[in-house]
Amino acid sequence: MNSIEANTRNTKTKGELNLLRTNGGVPAIIYGGEAKNETISVSKKLLKSFLNENFLSTIITVNVDGKPQNVLPREIKYDIITDEPIHVDFLRIVPGLKVRIEVPVNFINHEKSPGLKKGGVLNIVRRKVELKCPSEKIPENLVIDLDGVDIGESFKISSINLESDVVPTIQGRDFVIATLAAPTVMKEPEKPAEAEAAEGEEGAEAAAAADGDKPAAEGEKKEGDDKKPAEEKK
Repeated sequence: MNSIEANTRNTKTKGELNLLRTNGGVPAIIYGGEAKNETISVSKKLLKSFLNENFLSTIITVNVDGKPQNVLPREIKYDIITDEPIHVDFLRIVPGLKVRIEVPVNFINHEKSPGLKKGGVLNIVRRKVELKCPSEKIPENLVIDLDGVDIGESFKISSINLESDVVPTIQGRDFVIATLAAPTVMKEPEKPAEAEAAEGEEGAEAAAAADGDKPAAEGEKKEGDDKKPAEEKK
């Protein structure tokens, strides 16, 4: 399990928070359960090394002044200009606490799929599935095995083994997670030489029409209309 060092913070004003961020820290809070909320700070450099698409679904250990506790990142805020992390909310993992969380889907054994070997395409409908489960039973990912899978087969939520108290938030239907479809890229047939020649002639005619003189519309002045006639000699 990943772990990150943290320190208790006593920042109360906006200026103190800005100073903390200037010195390379990120303010954070740990909440949940019967224990009191804890205001902490973590190293921005270390925090950024954890940031990836699965950050909000991965349980990590936070060592607050040397005391470890398991938490789940629930929200991270970024500066709108620099896109740097400026605050993190951590949910304390306690037995019995149920959470809604998006868990990534992991596909394995691509090389053992006959369908993929034939050129089939794995169409992923859901890269993550939202689950409701006890915080201590959050699965790291949902695994789909492609071993022996051929073109035309599909994977539904029912094909994944979940514990009885780990359930998808979508109820009432066996929704699809991915399908293995036939190749969709078709080779474009070559055009007959006569068709290409005809297209070339049409293109030439269009270019000639664009470059040639266009007849003036009714009411339009032709070039030279604005010139005044020479004055007659008296």
